[in-house]
Amino acid sequence: MNEPSPSSPIARRFRGFLPVVVDVETGGFNPATDALLEIAAVILRMDSDGRLFRYQTLSHHVEPFPGANLEAASLAVNGIDPHHPFRFALPETEALGNVLREVRRHVRETGCTRAVLVGHNPAFDLSFLNAAVLRCDVKRNPFHPFSTFDTATLAGLAYGQTVLAKAAQAAGIDWDTREAHSAIYDAERTADLFCNIVNRWKELGGWVPDDSRG
Repeated sequence: MNEPSPSSPIARRFRGFLPVVVDVETGGFNPATDALLEIAAVILRMDSDGRLFRYQTLSHHVEPFPGANLEAASLAVNGIDPHHPFRFALPETEALGNVLREVRRHVRETGCTRAVLVGHNPAFDLSFLNAAVLRCDVKRNPFHPFSTFDTATLAGLAYGQTVLAKAAQAAGIDWDTREAHSAIYDAERTADLFCNIVNRWKELGGWVPDDSRG
């Protein structure tokens, strides 16, 4: 296992936080009552030139928790059949535990103190993550409970676009509408968008760690 690096560029760049891009697909809009059906988390790293890049994608299909609500309108949008046998979904406790265990490992390896959720309108994803953490009685949640990076806001500043598909296209990122509303696809495109904005800021002379200016 890699040893922690307390002075890693990514730890210094984000004040000790490791940005982790998260996207969830759900059975509705209420995190307390509606099912978490998919979760994807994209780990980011920073190279020796101070450029942010996608490092690893963690994902699971999730079984609806006992008594979970499933809204037909939400399932129509994300195209998920929660009970399809080929989803190979895991119980929520197992799926969440697997993802959070790996996030904790990357937090340690990068010398960070916590993870911070990156998302496109991340309040939604964070609310479902926090609700699942409570249901599963997670003792060591690596994510900050309320702080986030919002790529909708950042893309509005950088590209004048706040819709994920349009922002990605404005940034020169390929977008396939047939793949959208999959947790993995949306998380990876959001990660590409976030990296693009951070790296563009560096190229324009914005702040980066002193030893990562290239």
